Amino acid sequence: MGVLDIGLPLMRRLCFLFVCLFTGFAALADATLTAPYVAARSYTLLEVESGQPLAALNPDQRTEPASLTKLMTAYLVFKALKEKVLSPDQTVPVSQHAWKAEGSRMFIEPQKPATVDELIHGVIIQSGNDASIALAEALSGSEEAFAERMNKMAAALGMNNTHFVNATGLPDPQHYTTARDLGVLASALIRDFPGYYPLYSIKEYRYNGITQPNRNRLLWIDTTVDGLKTGHTDNAGYCLISSARRGERRILSVVLGTNSDSARTIESQKLLNWGFQTFETQHLFQKNTPVKSLEVFKGAAREVKAGFTEEIWMTAPVGEGSRFRQTLTTLQPVVAPVAAGQKLGTLEIDYDGKPVVTHDLVALESVAVGNAFTRGWDTVRLMLK
Repeated sequence: MGVLDIGLPLMRRLCFLFVCLFTGFAALADATLTAPYVAARSYTLLEVESGQPLAALNPDQRTEPASLTKLMTAYLVFKALKEKVLSPDQTVPVSQHAWKAEGSRMFIEPQKPATVDELIHGVIIQSGNDASIALAEALSGSEEAFAERMNKMAAALGMNNTHFVNATGLPDPQHYTTARDLGVLASALIRDFPGYYPLYSIKEYRYNGITQPNRNRLLWIDTTVDGLKTGHTDNAGYCLISSARRGERRILSVVLGTNSDSARTIESQKLLNWGFQTFETQHLFQKNTPVKSLEVFKGAAREVKAGFTEEIWMTAPVGEGSRFRQTLTTLQPVVAPVAAGQKLGTLEIDYDGKPVVTHDLVALESVAVGNAFTRGWDTVRLMLK
């Protein structure tokens, strides 16, 4: 089951069953809401913190990703930087293949090696195909080998309807994705690399004497928008993935296949505004923070702290948050040894009696086996229980 897709422009009255294939949410509510008409071939709108989709049109329709491909290119480069495989000041030789790249360019030159940091700016702000290829070659030896790495990461992230053959987004019959998958990728990039995400809000970048602006026009129109990426080919149309933070909330919009640069900007702004105005998000639990202490039998400690390994948020139509109900069920008895991360129970969240989502309650610490006296005494206690 997926988010209700809007197949016709006149179908603007939505009976939402907020189903998130990204994170396994089940049906939420029968709230009748009015979604805006969006002049695009496909789109998806989601709340980043909770992972819940708010609206969608043809979210699983295959399309050329165009330069939105570069989100995956950047994701893998950020991962390499985090793992110290690359360093920002590392110089990268410019191959003939990178130098002769078609389409948008950063204007790197074979006689002038660029740093990883410069190339990242060229990919993100200038959408340079030459910079994308240079980074791909630096990380994997060739663009083809890098594409294999892109596909492995896509599978790991759950992008089940995506296939890459290059690092740039230049058209190829075997290079495709969907609005849903791009939402997964953009959300992962925001979540996994918060230190690098601010690069997407930079409005212009100068390299080799040439200043180029960021093509995301929302950066100039809406001060709450701080990313992410534009894309365009003849077949893909004009595309934009945009994200805005207002207060504690972040909403992500993926709009694909509009007719112009201005259209992708207007339609994205329309979706973002509607999402913030129509929904509210509640922060339920912080990650790695104890929410309960459970008794431990046969252990070196008498209790173990339990909590969640991720932030837990819930999104609902404005004014409907009181219809949620939380049920925490623990697995008893807890017997040592207990490993950190071990499942100790389940949090189930219902909306009007309908299951919405479940999260594992886990041990936030380890508890070793106790001494012989403790083990013997607790054996008796367990028999009596």
